[in-house]
Order: sequence, then C-alpha cells, then structure tokens
Amino acid sequence: MTQLDQFLQRAEALLARLETILPQSGQQPDWNSGVAFRWRQRKGQGGGYLQSVGHISNIALSDLHNIGPQKEQIDQNTRQFVEGRPGNNVLLTGARGTGKSSLIKACLNQYGDRGLRLIEVDKDDLHDLQDIVDLVSGRPERFIIFCDDLSFEEGESGYKALKVALDGSVAAQSDNVLIYATSNRRHLMPERMSDNSTYTHTDDGDLHPGETVEEKISLSERFGLWVTFYPFKQDDYLDIVAHWLRHFGCDAAQIEEARGDALRWALQRSSRSGRVAWQFAKDYAGKRSA
Repeated sequence: MTQLDQFLQRAEALLARLETILPQSGQQPDWNSGVAFRWRQRKGQGGGYLQSVGHISNIALSDLHNIGPQKEQIDQNTRQFVEGRPGNNVLLTGARGTGKSSLIKACLNQYGDRGLRLIEVDKDDLHDLQDIVDLVSGRPERFIIFCDDLSFEEGESGYKALKVALDGSVAAQSDNVLIYATSNRRHLMPERMSDNSTYTHTDDGDLHPGETVEEKISLSERFGLWVTFYPFKQDDYLDIVAHWLRHFGCDAAQIEEARGDALRWALQRSSRSGRVAWQFAKDYAGKRSA
C-alpha cells in the first residue's frame, strides 16, 4: 500500500468518525433539551442544524416597565398563538434599549411550559428559513423564529428570503410558526434622500411612491403587527433603575440615594433606556455589596 493510499484510508476513517458526532442537516434535535434553540451552520458542509440553548434569560414580563401598550400587544398575540388561535408575525421597532428583545424572551419564559419554543436565527442565515420551517412543521410545539437587531443593505440575500418566508411562497406558512423580528429601522433598509426623487405627482395632487420606496417598505408590510418603542422620560428611567436595584437587594433609602448617580450614568451614555438602567443597577449594587 502506497503512502497516498494510507493517507486516504486514514482520512476516510476520520471523516466517518466525525459524521457520527456532527449534527446532520435537517436532523431533528432533542426537543426535550430546552425551550430555546439557535440555528447553526455546518462549516464547509452546507446546511444547518438546531442547537439547544443551555442557559436562557430569566427575565419576566413583570420586569419590563413603562412599555405597557407594547407588552399587551405582544403578550396577546403570543397567547393567541400558543392557544392555537391565529396570530401575526411581529416587527418590533424603535429606540434602542427599550425592551424589544427582552419582551420576546419574557414571552418565552411566560409560555415555555405551554409549548412555546424560540429559534434564534442570525441575519446571515435567513436564507435557511424554509429549511427551518420544514424541520418544525408538524411538531406539536409552537415556534417563534426570532431575528434580533434586523436590518439590511441593498442586495442582501436574506432580505428576499425573509420576504418569501413571510408571505411570498406558493406554500402556505406553517400554522405552528411565527416570525418575530426587532430592528431600529421601521423599514429594515437604509432610507436616502435620493429615494424621494422616485416619487411622482398626479394632476390631482396625489403623491405616489416610486419602485425604490415601494421595495423598501414591502418587507415591513408583510409583518401583520407593528409595535413601536419610544425613548423613556427621566421618571420612566428612574422607575426602571429602582426596579432593578430592588431586584439586587437594595432598600428604599439606597434607591433614593442612587438617583443622582443613575442620572449621571445615563448622561454619560446619552441614553435613558431600560438597558442603561439595568447596567447602572448592576454596577451600583455590585459596588454596594463589595
């Protein structure tokens, strides 16, 4: 046996061993291993697989303050879906750090024991959406496909794939799957001054958007429910700070004492968001307990 034959034989044996431990494309995961999954690509082999998330955020709906109308809309839509009633795909847009992603995670914690499951998909993997839907189709669980911080540039393949998955395929969307996406852009694509040049005026004064504008808003329109989040006022921000300080064991006197520091913390970051409030509370409570 030549050296080349020996090398090829060893390579085939190694590949055979790897195939036994690597997830195969389209292979069913262990659905009992958790309530949240990530879609992962198999490097160099094509296709992907669902990987169970071992540790998920334990945030609850009650932890999310000053977004009452948004919370009510998302909770209602998710509850309908879990109960087998019709629900809409959801686009959550608006100010950063105001609870868009946290609200989806809180819904998973609220309804996970009732059959809700979450599948997180990166923007770069959206071209696999149909494979994911086919994988979970027919399962008794209810699946939310979660795309976080979504935005597209001109010509990205994921844009078209998401449009088709939402409402563009000859096949009907599976009734046990919804898509929830968060974005700081309502139309998910950059808007430029040059887009305005495509608008046309009719003789009676009507304004009609051109093809460029129509294309940019067409994806957003395929989401049945739009939920917008707004920047917090100062009192809203301080209320969230107080909630998280109580969570970390601070008493009323310590919370009152922390107000000035909390405002300076927000000023340094030019943001009074729920995320900034959470970060301040961790820093403040951690120093107090040292």
